[in-house]
Amino acid sequence: MKVFVSGCYDLLHSGHVEFFRQASQYGDLYVGIGSDATILDYKHHKTLYPEQERLFMVKSIRYVTDAFINAGSGVMDFVPTVEALHPDRFVVNSDGSSEEKRKYCEEHGIEYIVLDRTPADGLTPRSSTDIKRTLANSGIPTRLDLAGTWIDQPYVSCHAPGWAITISLVADFDVRERCGLSTSTRNQIRRLWPVRLPDMDPEMLAKLVFCFENEPERNDGIISGAQDAIGICIPGLCRHFYNAHYWPEKIEQCTDEPILAWLESHLTLVPMFPRRPGCSVVEGRQINEQNVRALAAAADNCWNAIMRCDLDAFAKAYADSFNAQVTLFPAMIQPGVQDYIDRYSAMPDVRAWKMPGAGGGGYLALVVNDATAFCKAHSEAIPLTIRRK
Repeated sequence: MKVFVSGCYDLLHSGHVEFFRQASQYGDLYVGIGSDATILDYKHHKTLYPEQERLFMVKSIRYVTDAFINAGSGVMDFVPTVEALHPDRFVVNSDGSSEEKRKYCEEHGIEYIVLDRTPADGLTPRSSTDIKRTLANSGIPTRLDLAGTWIDQPYVSCHAPGWAITISLVADFDVRERCGLSTSTRNQIRRLWPVRLPDMDPEMLAKLVFCFENEPERNDGIISGAQDAIGICIPGLCRHFYNAHYWPEKIEQCTDEPILAWLESHLTLVPMFPRRPGCSVVEGRQINEQNVRALAAAADNCWNAIMRCDLDAFAKAYADSFNAQVTLFPAMIQPGVQDYIDRYSAMPDVRAWKMPGAGGGGYLALVVNDATAFCKAHSEAIPLTIRRK
């Protein structure tokens, strides 16, 4: 009796070994392993271990009869392996089960078996997601700007003062370069503290990072906005008020757990493409008092809606803020961006959208009815975890 299982097995752990042990009780166990290319395309990050190393490790487990690198792509990358192997049974854990897999097995006369995720006797439950989150929690966070983007530049706020709103995110996903999630600031932080942020007053830490990134000898003529350093260094939800200066006049932080959990339940990222080399999002800018006041008003409305956990008002203010950004800087909508906006804006669960940071590409940050359900239905979507401390 041939039994087949499939997965990435990049962060191989005791939970995988126990799953192999349980699956092998149904027959001779064969394992399909996601290729490096599949994982990069499907999960949007590079593997920790290359495919041949993962193949070696899986083959070395005593419960495994043999293992192969899957030749397909996406969530069904195992299909060519199954067609060559002709297994009698396909075993998945409850987290990896799907109707698509079940239907495929029914159509091909393969018994479909779902196992509960249980640890070996006496061991702590393990999952790759939990391990990644643990590693990320000890690393450098990132930030997502929710509203008021660009107001942290004095050449914008000199026309009208206003708030920028950011959340500090646990970087438990692959944070792509040039995609609007403050990677340049994170890279500067790593020069000072390669592993984690120091334990000190968050606002003072943010100011140190801002001053370090914008040191006087910087010769490119660009001053990075303070919202990046503040958004990374100050946990939770934060708003900061700018009035014709680089550093805000005041900073307000929200660490109220129900509000943070509510935000997590309605926000997700979907990747597009990195901002292209040579792209200038400031060309053709339309900065005037009317346009900046619209940006500031949208940020006010956004904050008030979040404080009330009012999804309708939040989605409207979020959309208004992005529209105000694009009015100020039309070049944020680079070729190809509108195609993604058109695709996701047509989905009934999507309430609003924006590009993080300066735009030009990167991610779409979506406001959705239910982030968990959306991420389950759309494999490319990334759930977000707001940093609590």
